[in-house]
Amino acid sequence: MAKKALITGITGQDGAYLSEFLLSKGYDVYGLARRSSTADVNLTRLKWLGIEKDVQIVDGNLLDLSGLIRSMQEIAPDEVYNLAAQSFVASSWQQPILTGQVTGLGVSNMLEALRIAKPDAHYYQASSSEMYGLVQQPVQSETTPFYPRSPYAVAKLYGHWITVNYRESFNMHASSGILFNHESPLRGIEFVTRKVTDGVARIKLGLEKELRLGNINAKRDWGHAKDYVQAMWLMLQQDIPDDYVVSTGRTTTVREMCEVAFNHVGLNIDDHLVIDPAFFRPAEVDILLGDPSKAKEKLGWSATITMEEMIKEMVEADLKRLS
Repeated sequence: MAKKALITGITGQDGAYLSEFLLSKGYDVYGLARRSSTADVNLTRLKWLGIEKDVQIVDGNLLDLSGLIRSMQEIAPDEVYNLAAQSFVASSWQQPILTGQVTGLGVSNMLEALRIAKPDAHYYQASSSEMYGLVQQPVQSETTPFYPRSPYAVAKLYGHWITVNYRESFNMHASSGILFNHESPLRGIEFVTRKVTDGVARIKLGLEKELRLGNINAKRDWGHAKDYVQAMWLMLQQDIPDDYVVSTGRTTTVREMCEVAFNHVGLNIDDHLVIDPAFFRPAEVDILLGDPSKAKEKLGWSATITMEEMIKEMVEADLKRLS
């Protein structure tokens, strides 16, 4: 019989790529999605990959424990990937309570539902490099102390530690991936990489004249989501659950990332880039640089797509969309 996987956040970037990857492995893929009265579930990313008819969407919400238990009982998944969150850092200052409930306590609900209904399932928690925040070491590994700098990062840290707690308290196969920034053509428009590639495409096509950004000196360790979802799967294939940093081991400034996008379409960055104080964060994370050596050694995983290749792919996808 085919293995069954349940993915929360299936309509997001990572959920879509993970679905595609698991389907290629022969899994039956179920996706937990939150419906609203104004619109049906947004399957845009799954449609982009041509797999929207191959996954089964289940109604659910991370805040509804009874519904989560019911889903675990009905699906009886072999693997559960918790990717759902209020995941936009900037919004977490405007919605700190909601972010704490969904991104933090939502993890407790998932783990509790799993413990009650399907304790033998392998569980993946999407942790984040934002938990390092005001970095305590130049290169961040699994043992680097955390110092979160946003409500989002604080909520992610709760989700990370409650996963460790359930693993140790109830002997559950629960692993966390501390994923550094990972992007793709499926990234939401509110995230800086996609904002840049969409903006550059608009300028190239004559639809806009400028790109407005905040702190372009911030440094990030950027990889491709397609690479990173494979690391998630590898974690759940291990005999012993554990936590892993997933990154490229290379950091780049926002400005350097912008230059790749502008150069790709033959434009000069200084003719179009505008620094707007409105986009500065209340507390900035200046640099993130991950050490992926444990993932390489234990999982046999390493990034295969460079930041330059990824940004060029994203610019081409946005040119296609806008054309």
